[in-house]
Amino acid sequence: MEKLGGPGAGLAIALENLFPPLPSEVILPLAGFTASQGRMDVVSAVAWTTAGSVVGAVVLYWLGALLGRDRLVAVAARLPLVKVSDIERTEAWFVRHGTKAVFFGRFVPIFRSLISIPAGVERMRLPVFLALTAAGSLIWNTAFIAGGYALGARWQQVTDLVGIYSKVILIAVIAAIVVFMAMRLLRSGRGRRRRPREDAEPPVSAEPGRRPPG
Repeated sequence: MEKLGGPGAGLAIALENLFPPLPSEVILPLAGFTASQGRMDVVSAVAWTTAGSVVGAVVLYWLGALLGRDRLVAVAARLPLVKVSDIERTEAWFVRHGTKAVFFGRFVPIFRSLISIPAGVERMRLPVFLALTAAGSLIWNTAFIAGGYALGARWQQVTDLVGIYSKVILIAVIAAIVVFMAMRLLRSGRGRRRRPREDAEPPVSAEPGRRPPG
């Protein structure tokens, strides 16, 4: 971190948006610790890492814009247990709550990177997207850098605490996906049972004036 300095920390955070396995939960507190030792300016660390967050988010925004709604729907139509109506409902939800999702999404691991893609698909106004991303990222980055700065050599405690938070979020997301898939499978099974057999023979009606056999 001493060799990278503020610009290097900003580059690492930009890459973290594109490759979530690079953990900001480690990069940011370590930058704060380095600043506490007088080997980096803390304001510079906050400014550069926030700029890196915005740059990484913009790349994903334009990826979503290039993907576009039609391609997204085409991909979704090929996925098992996913319907076009799911995309349409998500789209409608994002139109109503997109600004809150972009801002508060910066505080949720994994989601903080992915939220930029639907923002691009829906072509959220770029100035609004930039402002929300910068504001949310500034709060997130400042909190972690300040934690590392205050704890000094014990900066790893910030990483440990956020590691628990990230695991809770991940478990909640997995549980939601499992519930969604289970409900979709149950509905699909009920629909097949209610569907009449196409190969069933039509009932034989008796001719007028003649009793049916038997």
